[in-house]
Amino acid sequence: MALMAGVSGVRGLVGETLTPRVALEFAQAFGTMLNGGRVILGRDSRPSGAMYAAAATAGLAAAGCEVTDVGIAMTPTIGHAIREGGYAGGVVITASHNPSQWNGMKTLDEDGLAPDIERAQRLANIRASGELRNIKEGFRPTIYDTQAGERHCDAVLKAIEVDVAPLRGMKVVLDSVNGAGCQDSPHFLSELGCQVIHMNGEPTGDFAHPPEPLAENLYDLCEMVRKTGAACGFAQDPDADRLAIVDERGHFIGEEYSLALCTKFVLMHRPGPVAANLSTSRRIDDLARAYKQPVIRTPVGEAHVARAMRTAKAVIGGEGNGGVIDPRISWVRDSVATMSLVLQLLAQTRKPLSALVAEIPNYVMIKRKAECDGPRIQKAVAAVTSEFSAQKPNTSDGIRIDFPDGWVHLRASNTEPIFRIIAEAADEPTAERLIGDVRKVAGL
Repeated sequence: MALMAGVSGVRGLVGETLTPRVALEFAQAFGTMLNGGRVILGRDSRPSGAMYAAAATAGLAAAGCEVTDVGIAMTPTIGHAIREGGYAGGVVITASHNPSQWNGMKTLDEDGLAPDIERAQRLANIRASGELRNIKEGFRPTIYDTQAGERHCDAVLKAIEVDVAPLRGMKVVLDSVNGAGCQDSPHFLSELGCQVIHMNGEPTGDFAHPPEPLAENLYDLCEMVRKTGAACGFAQDPDADRLAIVDERGHFIGEEYSLALCTKFVLMHRPGPVAANLSTSRRIDDLARAYKQPVIRTPVGEAHVARAMRTAKAVIGGEGNGGVIDPRISWVRDSVATMSLVLQLLAQTRKPLSALVAEIPNYVMIKRKAECDGPRIQKAVAAVTSEFSAQKPNTSDGIRIDFPDGWVHLRASNTEPIFRIIAEAADEPTAERLIGDVRKVAGL
């Protein structure tokens, strides 16, 4: 299996496609691209993370960078720290939602933005060329910062817009999957007045269940919400940039509702443009329409969404995988900011979460994926584009076709050697039919 590289960074199998040498080279290439400068470095809790962080530190130092190491930290913490501290960039050692045999590296620019395609390609070219910056003197010692997570959470607390007194004593179950969210997220919820029931709360990287926050992986969280009578349950992924939500009945409400609930709250207080990727539900369009606001659609990947947000001065944005970007905090998907916005909505409305979900237009979304190489996916996209040209499909990321009764998005994954196909419609049979129609044409 090849090393996966794209706008989301690089990911590979520990000790196979991703070695310390690869991490060092990418970090040194990043430092070369920055021409030195101050760089902040953090990692999720995977046991291999310390090894790759050491390699990345060496590569950055070789290129003349001053490294500030924040240790185990959430990806949004790094994004916030870059903005707060005026760093030239940041490096995060993480494979996000991938299983523990994977690890990877994300880079962020001086604004805390994930790289666009051009910058990601430039980084790859520097590494491939071997023309890496190597200083001979002026090395600066690594700085260690243990308070970055606390400052990130404080920034989210300072951004609260409503009276959160109704949250005092409210039971909230948090599943941090033994990832980077363990260390600061419970304290943040306690600061809001919540009674926190913390599951999988040791940052060991020993994931208690498959780490992607999907319904099939969150049975224990749903059971704990029911057992304790909690108002809601939150599930973070290993680097804590994504958040899935369980309602007070112990029902997983779906990843799409993380962005939808946040959009609902934000537009109630600060109307403005909304940004979402092509695979995100039409619920966002419905919510924005109610406030007469536009929705900007982008290719999948937070780099695309964040840049569109900055250009359009969007007030909220994200992706339907539970990733929400609050531009007041950083340009990175942020599970802590997501929890804050959802809990503020609960505090303001004093309605149970299930009732708030019921107020949002309901659609059925079906997601499929399968292993597939790049050339075959490209051939499939070309066939679908030709067949459905009358629908004026969006081909900025694979192909999305909007039909009168729903939509379908077919694309190659940025992080795995697979294709993804997603359909959304008012009911399951229609969504299944749309997927079947497109797959037949695609030959997948």
